[in-house]
Amino acid sequence: MRVLFIGTGEIGVPVLRSLLNSDEHELVGAVTQPDKPVGRAQRIEAPPIKQALAGRTIPILQPARIKSADAVAEIRALAPEVIVVMAYGQILPRSVLEIPRVACLNLHASLLPRHRGAAPVQAAILAGDRESGITVMYMDEGLDTGDILLQSRLEIAADETGGSLHDRLALIAPEALLAALTQLGKKSAPRIPQDSSAATYAPKLEREHGRIDWSEPVVTIERKVRAFNPWPGAFTLLRDEAGAERKLKIHRASVVADGRNDPENLVIAAKDGALRLEEVQLEGKRRMSATEFLRGYNTPVRIA
Repeated sequence: MRVLFIGTGEIGVPVLRSLLNSDEHELVGAVTQPDKPVGRAQRIEAPPIKQALAGRTIPILQPARIKSADAVAEIRALAPEVIVVMAYGQILPRSVLEIPRVACLNLHASLLPRHRGAAPVQAAILAGDRESGITVMYMDEGLDTGDILLQSRLEIAADETGGSLHDRLALIAPEALLAALTQLGKKSAPRIPQDSSAATYAPKLEREHGRIDWSEPVVTIERKVRAFNPWPGAFTLLRDEAGAERKLKIHRASVVADGRNDPENLVIAAKDGALRLEEVQLEGKRRMSATEFLRGYNTPVRIA
């Protein structure tokens, strides 16, 4: 089948490559977000999907707004039979959803209807879920509300981070999509309505969401450290005797029963326990073990 891929994030790259290498399907083009400034230097950088197509002759569209008349016309001109969307970042209008002859599919990084929205990977860890997966669904105009075609599941490890779960989901997504396309080709693909009463939502994350609230249960805080690694990053604020505040990013931590500190451990009390910080990064400094941090940072501080 003629397939158009629409996506932006790194998680969609393995799916894109599987379509490029497929003998059964033709990748007729890709739609991704415009290039944008990245990092402190604000260098203009292409999104991962565009980078993955470097050196290929595949048409790449980068509309600022996919619902614009010009963008819709360009997509229609590619005559896709199936549109596949994964981590694009814009809502597709009906004018685009109606273009493909067979289906418009979305690959969502959760087991819908759980964790609809922009940050399902982090949400699954935050919630303490035992499993996650990829849902292939038929797109409609709602937010991840379409009928389910199939789901591919995996267990969430006890030490899972947002980064590791993202990468594992990216790896199982191609097989899920190719299975869905095979079913569509055989006209045997099911349409399973979602149970909206069981839906949860995972809104877009901002940097400030990573700030630790030490009045929360310690298990909740430990999950946040893992879920927000690497983005948006869990952190706390340290305040010195002069009142100056600096951000301390927490890369790795574990729950401990005893909240007492000692010279070799950085332990912070929470609502019902304590968290031992194991790997941290003080604002403006390199990433280091908590032991290194304690040895090198002798100024008295308290949690802001």
